[in-house]
Amino acid sequence: MDLGKEDINSKQIEPSPGVLYVVGTPIGNMGDLSPRAKNLLSKVSFIACEDTRRSGQLLKRFNIKAKLISFFQHNVHSKLDPLVDLLSKSHSLALISDAGLPGISDPGYELISRAKDKGFKVICIPGPCAAISALVTSGLPSQRFCFEGFLPSKQKDRNSILKIIAQEVRTTIIYESPHRLLKLLEELSNACGRDRPLEVLRELTKIHEEQIGSTIGDVLNHFLKIKPKGEFTLVLGGIEKKNFEKIDEKTLIDQMGKLIEGGMTTSNAARELSKKTRYPKNFLYSLIHQNNNNNS
Repeated sequence: MDLGKEDINSKQIEPSPGVLYVVGTPIGNMGDLSPRAKNLLSKVSFIACEDTRRSGQLLKRFNIKAKLISFFQHNVHSKLDPLVDLLSKSHSLALISDAGLPGISDPGYELISRAKDKGFKVICIPGPCAAISALVTSGLPSQRFCFEGFLPSKQKDRNSILKIIAQEVRTTIIYESPHRLLKLLEELSNACGRDRPLEVLRELTKIHEEQIGSTIGDVLNHFLKIKPKGEFTLVLGGIEKKNFEKIDEKTLIDQMGKLIEGGMTTSNAARELSKKTRYPKNFLYSLIHQNNNNNS
């Protein structure tokens, strides 16, 4: 394929009427906005964005004038039909987020899904993504991975996800804000053990980009000394597959119970079962306590 010729042709036909364009924007470094994205944003009929002020600053930086429409978490349901209606009137529409690819931890999914349901074409204009950027620079296995984004705020839902993460053999990617990072690191330490591989990436693509740690314990110690600042992407290694057999929680609780009935303390029982099953001691310890609380 003649890539140069293909690029020229794509500029001539984009944007097309009645098409929703999902456009990746920089996550820090302004140089990461692609020429194709600049061209399309300058010509599209309307741009749906999370924050009109923030997106307005981005577009102004590239001398792009466009009609911005606010589309964020709290107005999704009221804006879906009006935005899709623009496509039905042969307008072109671009969807952008505050940073990165729309649809990843933002309300973009709903608009994309609605447009496709109504028969409109959706085209992605590729761009930066914090999750993938962090994964490929972490040095952790990237052939198979799972993305959790921001964990639930409700503790019950959060605990359920943490249990799944603790037993996950694939690399897991998590987003977190600075004021909740320490809590998440402590939860991961309890669920997965301090020796589980972890790299935390801060301020990706920006001047003060950092890559911190090799284990959960290392990262926790670092941020107990240094106050977290900026946006964080965590890349957590999976549980070792070697000699690892997945066991359901009821069986683990029963095995813990037998050890405790035999005279062991909860802590020693968790340590002993951890050696046999390769499940983290802290995970087993919290599992038996949660079971006791549920039965009390």
